[in-house]
Amino acid sequence: QVQLVESGGGLVQAGGSLRLSCAASERTFRTYNMGWFRQAPGKEREFVAAIWSGGSITYNEPVKGRFTISKDNAKNTMYLQMNSLKPEDTAVYYCAAATRLVTVQSLVDYWGQGTQVTVSS
Repeated sequence: QVQLVESGGGLVQAGGSLRLSCAASERTFRTYNMGWFRQAPGKEREFVAAIWSGGSITYNEPVKGRFTISKDNAKNTMYLQMNSLKPEDTAVYYCAAATRLVTVQSLVDYWGQGTQVTVSS
């Protein structure tokens, strides 16, 4: 069973920064493509960023240039550095692991529990 444990959410003013973390087992990092999704109130869950098992990275357009996804294999932890935050970034952020396309919600194999990010204006 794959376990994904997120941390790092909170309340921040617009223009501020937060860093989310997702801890997983070593096998998970070696086996799965990893990513982040978010879900705002009343909206569908949307893809945010992915880091593929081969190391390449994909971002959704709304976060390009502001968010950075990375992983530390030695710590078995994935990060999402979020800068220049906007009120529209407010959402529950979920860590995701998939053997195939981690950019597609229906193809995600495992989810974290979610962490709330709130950006005030």
